[in-house]
Amino acid sequence: MKEFNGFTKEDFNSFTIDGLENRMDAIRERIQPKFKELGQTLTDDLSASLQTEMFLHIAKHARRSVNPPKDTWLAIAGNKRGYKQHPHFQVGLFDDHLFIWLAFIYELPNKDGIAKTFITHIDEFNKLSSKDYVISLDHTKKDAKPFEEIDLNRSLERFRDVKKAEFLIGRHFRADDPVVRNGKQLYEIIRETFKELTPLYRLSFK
Repeated sequence: MKEFNGFTKEDFNSFTIDGLENRMDAIRERIQPKFKELGQTLTDDLSASLQTEMFLHIAKHARRSVNPPKDTWLAIAGNKRGYKQHPHFQVGLFDDHLFIWLAFIYELPNKDGIAKTFITHIDEFNKLSSKDYVISLDHTKKDAKPFEEIDLNRSLERFRDVKKAEFLIGRHFRADDPVVRNGKQLYEIIRETFKELTPLYRLSFK
């Protein structure tokens, strides 16, 4: 992975550009080549650790016709055709932060089953070593709460019972955090985060 040098202020500033086409041009030119470089290495890592073929997907925002995207991401899933209906790993940018997620979004057909499994095995979450993990219940919003402050059981019950509810767990890094601009260091952090979240990914298939 020789070409990935991290994400710059200019990359994050892509989301301040007015107009759908102009912003998408910036995303395609500045961010997506980095997603391809970083994402393929991460996909190879996950394929090796999970001992099953994983596939890289880069958000195209193809359904948008007016409103420019507020964020963009790469996703890695065990399905070649798509990722939204499957548990998946994500790395992406809003204008003010980078996110690293293990994501379970509302399009999952077995959302309630996964939630029930997580509730039954809630102790697995306590094995996470990092104190800076955050949880989001809606992938379209910037908001995320620290793992240590959230009512995990209630969040999982909501994920189970509310059709549009989601569950994402991972890390956030501010756009001005030096690690975001250090490609090698950022890659290692993402790889280690995915590694630590892999038991939860595996658990979602039980």
